[in-house]
Amino acid sequence: MFVLSNFFAALAKMADVLLSVMYWLILIRALISWVSPDPFNPVVQFLYRTTDPILEPIRRLLPPMGIDISPLIAFLAIYFLRSFLVSTLFDLALRLR
Repeated sequence: MFVLSNFFAALAKMADVLLSVMYWLILIRALISWVSPDPFNPVVQFLYRTTDPILEPIRRLLPPMGIDISPLIAFLAIYFLRSFLVSTLFDLALRLR
């Protein structure tokens, strides 16, 4: 069972890293949106391509407003997933040892 335990521990670590990276990418995108970046800049295009799959479904669910709060909702979802999913996977890994 230690192999399965190690698998769940590695899965929890990978999920934690992935969620942390997504948090920072969304934060950077929200911050650069205040200065109206050049849409042809490769860094800006990378940020849009990596964060749009997360932010666009949230925007479709929200009613039209004057301000975009989809990054805030994404932050809450990431916080929930880090608190629930990652902790659950780590606990599962510990119980299987």
